[in-house]
Amino acid sequence: MELTITGYSTALFSSWYFIEELGILLDAGDGMMSALLQKSRKISHVFISHADRDHLTGLLQFNQLNAREGYPVIHYPRDSRSFPAMHEFFTRFDPYAIGTVWQPVTTGDEIRVKDDILVVPIRNEHVPVPPEVTRSLGYKIYQTKRKLRPELAGLSGEEIRKIGIEKGKDATTMEVRTNILSYSGDTPVDDLHKWDDTKILIHEATFLERDEEIKVHAHKNKHSRLDEVIEMVSGSNIETLILGHFSSRYNATQIDDAIRQLCNRYALNIPVYRILPGETVVDVLKGKSVNG
Repeated sequence: MELTITGYSTALFSSWYFIEELGILLDAGDGMMSALLQKSRKISHVFISHADRDHLTGLLQFNQLNAREGYPVIHYPRDSRSFPAMHEFFTRFDPYAIGTVWQPVTTGDEIRVKDDILVVPIRNEHVPVPPEVTRSLGYKIYQTKRKLRPELAGLSGEEIRKIGIEKGKDATTMEVRTNILSYSGDTPVDDLHKWDDTKILIHEATFLERDEEIKVHAHKNKHSRLDEVIEMVSGSNIETLILGHFSSRYNATQIDDAIRQLCNRYALNIPVYRILPGETVVDVLKGKSVNG
């Protein structure tokens, strides 16, 4: 499946990614509506990673212009109190924009957004909370298909049909899932194999410096460094990497040079794209990869 991905992602200011063919929005930072205009009407499902303001402030205008009965569905981390508060405020602020569904989700839920498209929330470690609390998530998007069970491969069509009539379709076919896209949300790299077998990975890379060079306050949420992202991806079966959420302290030359150096260091030969600070990129995958 070819995907048209448009996005903006600058640390502290705004992050969002629109997957046009799927009608999915990943996060909803400021400026999203002015960039997408009428295309925003294609969005049926919004998946918010966490409640930092740079990931959700676009929801107010999005809801006002696009709310209709049963849509959009806004999925958010189950234990984040910000979203019920937003729902209550939106109801009072825009009383005629009704129909939006606010849906709390947590790790392991399976959300069917199309007949063949499934979204699964994945816990990340951006917000330091106990294991039983869900405040920050990434998301995996799967394309699903039904495939004949291998043990029935030698049977005739008529024999398979009879089994299906007697025992149901699950007796003759099995669901096969392909992870066509994954979105990290804001997170440090916490598991080197979390994104294995992903066709397209969208991952944050806030910092270019090493740990000892980054000033991190104890109360702040956690983010990724570019070098640890590239190292992780080099050991995973990922086909395409999109990097975003860079700090605005870096310019294009610094970011691109760092990406190329790290791709060489880790022998990473898949295409790597990036969304530079302050830039909206339309159809990311139609552009030129940094390491191409």
